[in-house]
Amino acid sequence: MTDAIEPFRISIDDAVLDDLRRRLAQTRFPDRIDGTGWEYGIPVDYLRELVAYWCDGYDWRTQEARLNELAHFRTTIDGQSIHFVHARSSDPDALPLLLTHGWPGSVVEFLDVIPRLTDVFHVIAPSLPGYGFSEPTRTPGWDVPRIARAFVELMRRLGYARYGAQGGDWGAQVATRIGAFDPEHCAAIHCNMPIADRPDDPLELTDADRTDLAALQQFAREESGYAQEQSTKPQTLGVALNDSPAGLLAWIVEKLRAWSDCDGVPENVFTRDQIVTNVMTYWVTQTIASSARLYWEHAHSREAQAYVGVPTGVARYPKEVLRYPRPWVERRYNVTHWVDMPRGGHFAAMEQPVLFADDLHTFFGSVR
Repeated sequence: MTDAIEPFRISIDDAVLDDLRRRLAQTRFPDRIDGTGWEYGIPVDYLRELVAYWCDGYDWRTQEARLNELAHFRTTIDGQSIHFVHARSSDPDALPLLLTHGWPGSVVEFLDVIPRLTDVFHVIAPSLPGYGFSEPTRTPGWDVPRIARAFVELMRRLGYARYGAQGGDWGAQVATRIGAFDPEHCAAIHCNMPIADRPDDPLELTDADRTDLAALQQFAREESGYAQEQSTKPQTLGVALNDSPAGLLAWIVEKLRAWSDCDGVPENVFTRDQIVTNVMTYWVTQTIASSARLYWEHAHSREAQAYVGVPTGVARYPKEVLRYPRPWVERRYNVTHWVDMPRGGHFAAMEQPVLFADDLHTFFGSVR
């Protein structure tokens, strides 16, 4: 196995962009029931607006140039191409910080937060295997533990003997595994969506805890269909989403709205360019099917989760979709920092970059 790390530059062929515009211009929109809104899924009128903007108003080359202002690299780990952004601090004693996104996100989530972190952090932001510029996964078995071990190896290749890890969504699960796997080098982890299990023995809960658990039950009833499909038949779904940019846009934007602190309007917290650029990372790399396969791999993974003994920071955003009671979380993590944020949701770094960065400064400053 080679440890080679090669510079990488995002450069999408004109032919891919021309094909995209043709597909967008020929979108067949479904019918709708008059007077309905988001209760059936994304409203057709709003989707038409986004598709029109993507086709005629959006400039990928501008966004590509912005992405390329950061230093991008690729390396091969365990047979899989791994893409990552490496934004070094001017401070030679800066703490390396691994930032990991989730689904349906990408490194685009971190564009506004990275400049707010490089004062005291060397930021390493990989694309999950099978996502974006890491390219599709080529072999089965790329579950969360395997990804975590690959990222531990990535930090070793970069020469970082002591580092921190942060994540939300899948990134939180990856950070959790890293904290358990590599306590000799991982100084601490921070999660904005820590995962917990219902304990066998009842624990005392607050009224707020019970409200959060009721919201979890509502999420399972009304919002988890995407996960069921991606956990069982991701390849079938991938055929549709890899072929239709409008379908891919609808699939992702529905989640951006439902999981963010946007008062029901995605563009209250995301610009149209942010929305489309995030979707583009899946379209131009043809990774929507392989990204969905992570759900299948997770559902079929049999590796138990160990207790995380390294210091753990938790940021609780009010519109996060999975908010577990602190007593449950503390059964899995050594929680040394717990903060309830005033606003924000599942896509914390993109929704609230200032709050997000400030909290990382506070937590990791306590373990440096």
